[in-house]
Amino acid sequence: MTTTIATHPTGTREEWLSARRALLEEEKALTRQSDEIARKRQELPWVRMDKDYRFETDAGSASLADLFRGRSQLLVYHFMFGPDYTAGCASCSSIADGFNGIAVHLANHDVMLAAVSRAPFAKLQAFRQRMGWTFPWASSFGGDFNQDFNVWFSEEQQREGRIEYNYRRETPMRGPITGAVLEFAAASGTDAATYIRERPGVSAFVLEDDVVYHTYSAFSRGLDGLWGMYQWLDRAPKGRNEQGLWWRHHDKYDSR
Repeated sequence: MTTTIATHPTGTREEWLSARRALLEEEKALTRQSDEIARKRQELPWVRMDKDYRFETDAGSASLADLFRGRSQLLVYHFMFGPDYTAGCASCSSIADGFNGIAVHLANHDVMLAAVSRAPFAKLQAFRQRMGWTFPWASSFGGDFNQDFNVWFSEEQQREGRIEYNYRRETPMRGPITGAVLEFAAASGTDAATYIRERPGVSAFVLEDDVVYHTYSAFSRGLDGLWGMYQWLDRAPKGRNEQGLWWRHHDKYDSR
């Protein structure tokens, strides 16, 4: 007989097993659908990149092709860290906390993982050292890369409602910015309007016969699968259980 403790039902092991088996069928269907979507991602047409983008890296000035570091595939995480920020975006930072562990595996599977931000390279280096990260991080400061890939927008675009992000035109802002955005902006050391002109995303590239092609980009909730902590929370008893902004830079939590 199912009963309820607090706000959640309880039951016997047999009842749990019956419900779990039913859920397993749905999980399997979702996995098969995810596999099919991955196949369709890989079937997207490649777009030749003829523009000469330049970046500052650990090895000095670099082209987009240089970011591959000898591999044929490149995944770029568009990390929100603008020139006016004093620290990287807390959300991007929580995603990037998982990069160190997987970057070495990808690099040995012909895939280079790198972050790219608009902040000057010295700022990125200092923050990377603070966070204890070792993955490649390039600065696109002064270039068009972030704007061309729809992860940075000008003050004029913001003011005139001409921001197109995640493949749609955004509704123009009306009134003051409120809520969690103010906390995120403060954690990055900038004002809210400047903070949200930077946006997160991921883009994929391939290098073939010395030519770079753009193959895929995703933004907004399309990044959920890259956010390691959410994959764990989705399997925790209370799920994401979010009441506003709860995460922060990993060195800003109280010691426990």
